[in-house]
Amino acid sequence: MVNLIHEGLLQSASKSAEREAIKDRSVSVNYGDLAQAVIGFAGACAGLGLKRHDRVAVWADKRLETVVAMYGASAGGCVFVPINPILKAEQAAYILQDCNVRLLVTTAERWASMTALAAQCPDLQDVALMKGPAVKAAAPARHGHIGVHAFDDLGSAGAGPAHRCIDTDMAAILYTSGSTGRPKGVVVSHRNMVAGVDSVTTYLGNHADDRLLAVLPLSFDYGLSQLSTAFSVGACAVLHNYLLAGDVLKTLARERITGMAAVPPLWIQLAALQWPADIDGHLRYFTNSGGAMPTATLAELRRRVPRAKPYLMYGLTEAFRSTYLPPEQVDLRPDSMGKAIPNAEILVVREDGTECAPGEPGELVHRGALVSLGYWNDPEKTAERFKPVPGQRRELVMPEMAVWSGDTVRRDEEGFLYFVSRRDEMIKTSGYRVSPTEVEEVIYRTGLVAEVAALGVSHPVLGQAIVVVAQPAAGGAADSASLLAACKEALPLYMVPHHIDWHDGALPRNANGKIDRKELAGARVSLFAQEA
Repeated sequence: MVNLIHEGLLQSASKSAEREAIKDRSVSVNYGDLAQAVIGFAGACAGLGLKRHDRVAVWADKRLETVVAMYGASAGGCVFVPINPILKAEQAAYILQDCNVRLLVTTAERWASMTALAAQCPDLQDVALMKGPAVKAAAPARHGHIGVHAFDDLGSAGAGPAHRCIDTDMAAILYTSGSTGRPKGVVVSHRNMVAGVDSVTTYLGNHADDRLLAVLPLSFDYGLSQLSTAFSVGACAVLHNYLLAGDVLKTLARERITGMAAVPPLWIQLAALQWPADIDGHLRYFTNSGGAMPTATLAELRRRVPRAKPYLMYGLTEAFRSTYLPPEQVDLRPDSMGKAIPNAEILVVREDGTECAPGEPGELVHRGALVSLGYWNDPEKTAERFKPVPGQRRELVMPEMAVWSGDTVRRDEEGFLYFVSRRDEMIKTSGYRVSPTEVEEVIYRTGLVAEVAALGVSHPVLGQAIVVVAQPAAGGAADSASLLAACKEALPLYMVPHHIDWHDGALPRNANGKIDRKELAGARVSLFAQEA
């Protein structure tokens, strides 16, 4: 029986130690060796003095050490915090500070970019640098109050027993952009993760002979799921850090991948390429989440790999995954989100919490074992999104909490769900959720604008493109080149504006005196129509 997320890996190792667990570029690692490395890292955490529930952040690309650090932190009774490797140092430092990270595992190059910000992270006591050309010069050493170690030498710090954990304890903190301000840390328990794995493997039918391509960032719950799913059934997870869509196709063919998960922008790119014919002989399914897949893209993918079953899904970081559309329903209702995944219930409710009638739009509410523990150290935002299950019996004194998604959906007479709209102002681009406020803060710091609004405008490839509408600073001129350069310096590529519109005078206001984002977005709704 698996109660903790790392136990799936250890159990698979005990059953088949020689089976391939990880393929990292040209290196293949079996379950026995991976389990040994995970247990070793857990001991090293204890040797460094980490306590139960201390946070261990991992800021690196997908590689063997990344997996060992995350699962080793879990095995040691700590909480792992995967940081997207494309984030800049300032954004990574914010996460370290926000959730009081005790140990950071990263590369020497990333650590060098962050050392000037280390003073902002008083809880950070140790840094472990993964092997690479710069490690020997950087470790072992100290940087102020922080001990710097080579990742491979962590065991020399000594080892200790792992802390006891149960399934309701914290397992990970996954950072997701909020509609306003900085990213929020979603606290995920072991029970959340194990229940999610059990549910997904049930409808995908995963087994030990699967080879799953891990192409999405492990900081995404959807990306992390590729590891946990593989390890739970004793399958192989193939790690891939792609630069070009063509590289993904080569890996699909070379590694004989049986299952792949991606977001719409990547699927759109892949559908435009010529696929090696033999992929259809081994790819048995592909999944989509992070936005609706265009019907033309889905049709082209099914033409390329007719034997592979498509699974169209909808999920929330706050509840891992909510719905999926069975492959046999794709032709019948291609615009549907499907129904609730196993062991979850999806409600469609009115503002007063009563359930909507078929065809009536309402808010999607998710209840069940996958509902996370809330936002780290943010009671106000937690109270906004995590509320008691509507219609709960009054005799149950302790309320069951559900996730209120903020998304408007409708349910048909047969129970299938359809997405209608988002309530908040989040921008969904390239599979990422982007806070308009976070982009605007960077732009305001340039001093080039008096007012600015970042918007999401429909785009045929990106889902939404980030469009900035700005009023030049008093006495200044519209300077798109300088503004874009500043954004590229401070933001990861997916957050850099796709287009800048300069506005003559103050931006329009709504009745509450706030910048009228709906009016600005509506005026630019066809901005990228020619790129379709």
